[in-house]
Amino acid sequence: MRHTISVLVENKFGVLSRVSGLFSGRGFNIESLSVGETIDPSVSLMTIVTTGDDQIIEQITKQLNKLIDVIKVVDYMEVDHVEREMVLIKVSPRKNDKSEFLKLSEIFRGRIVDSGTSTFTVEVTGDEKKIAAFIELIRPFGIKEFVRTGTVAIAREGIKKSNQ
Repeated sequence: MRHTISVLVENKFGVLSRVSGLFSGRGFNIESLSVGETIDPSVSLMTIVTTGDDQIIEQITKQLNKLIDVIKVVDYMEVDHVEREMVLIKVSPRKNDKSEFLKLSEIFRGRIVDSGTSTFTVEVTGDEKKIAAFIELIRPFGIKEFVRTGTVAIAREGIKKSNQ
């Protein structure tokens, strides 16, 4: 099962290496990793997406909590939360397809962030399914290149998930 894990860490040299080493040393895959400073510049937040059954995820969270620079670990499977990704896609549509591409981008609330004589670069944010759907729909327009961020997540106000 897919899990999004939030790891609050001290913003120090080598912390990312130790966290990623924990995963690779135990044969666990990181599907997505996003790291950034928090409001406090001495603290960073890592958002890690991985897969595994409950036993594997429990092992991962216990091992993460043992690392010296780790402040807090939260498995977002246990809390209501919001997840988002961002993708930048450079597309080279034919002249007669440009308006259709722009309309499709607008439907997905995409924003053109750059344009050239033959290309557009569009930014789209959303959950993983929205990003994947957009990529598939615009593939026929001629994707030249794309880059995708890792997942970022934040707990909703009512922290614990309901049993409904």
